[in-house]
Amino acid sequence: MKKVFQIQQDRLKPDRAVDAIKNELRKYAKREKKKDLPNKKTMYWDFDCKFGKTAELATACTFEEVSTKLNSVVEDEWKECYIEVMAKAVDKPIKEEDEEKE
Repeated sequence: MKKVFQIQQDRLKPDRAVDAIKNELRKYAKREKKKDLPNKKTMYWDFDCKFGKTAELATACTFEEVSTKLNSVVEDEWKECYIEVMAKAVDKPIKEEDEEKE
């Protein structure tokens, strides 16, 4: 998902607009995690995220950091923000117990 979200809206206060954005991001993550993985035993879904005022100014961050950065958007009085969240299948880290058995 690559999208420019409007913070300043006629029908919503900025705080409620941020809550709506967070809800949309959570719904997107939940929908992506339901998709089939190539190998369910050794993989999980992770997200590459970018956040910024525009697409050119966006910087990489974690999925959890997007939520905290959205809180500061209201204080900084942004009119809009750019959020990019791309799902990717990632291998699970190998546990040390498994390595000792081999």
